Amino acid sequence: MLGLGTEHTYYFYLSVVDMRKGFNGLSGLVYYHMEEVKGYKVVYAFINKRKDKLKLLHWTSSGFVLYYKRLEKGVFELPKYDIEEGLIVLSYTEMIMLLEGISIVNIKKNERYLSTK
Repeated sequence: MLGLGTEHTYYFYLSVVDMRKGFNGLSGLVYYHMEEVKGYKVVYAFINKRKDKLKLLHWTSSGFVLYYKRLEKGVFELPKYDIEEGLIVLSYTEMIMLLEGISIVNIKKNERYLSTK
């Protein structure tokens, strides 16, 4: 079971990553950003060049947690972004859809009522 939820902020690292990297290698890629946000509720997502492997790096109060998913068939479909390097924010829904193989390329989110309280 994933220890992740809607209270987390999900950052997707846009550059491709060598999936042989572990805790230290992946945290080194986002070290400066981690210093800026200094929050326990931050998760970083990394993808390989073939787009069939995805790693999630989550910092908790006691250390890093690393989630790894490898697809047996197909690829993770990612939307196109204006920037080629850096981090973008994904919602919890987008992250779950990405992990489940649902295309997030042409997402249209309908407006819903939000309480003003």
